[in-house]
Amino acid sequence: MAVAEIMAKLTDAFNADAADDLEATFQFMIEGDDDFYITIEDEDCSAGVGEHDDPDITMIMDVDTLKEIVTGELDGMAAFMGGRLKAEGDVMLGTRLGQLFDLS
Repeated sequence: MAVAEIMAKLTDAFNADAADDLEATFQFMIEGDDDFYITIEDEDCSAGVGEHDDPDITMIMDVDTLKEIVTGELDGMAAFMGGRLKAEGDVMLGTRLGQLFDLS
């Protein structure tokens, strides 16, 4: 699964109801693949390749960890606690990913 496929899967799995009044940008720094970001604004979700100018949270992981999280094989919190995922910025925002994206 390439980063483009992962971006599409995430935007397709977006749960607008869970976004409520959230305005945030999630930056994904992927070791060994393309970086990308997801922006949520007005209950709408968009994705882009590269680095965002001002993300609210940056999550750093390798491509295998990202694939496991997106496919549901690995819980994001377990990845963080196990040292496979690093986060910078509004770390509590990262805990909302499971609500914002139905990856099951």
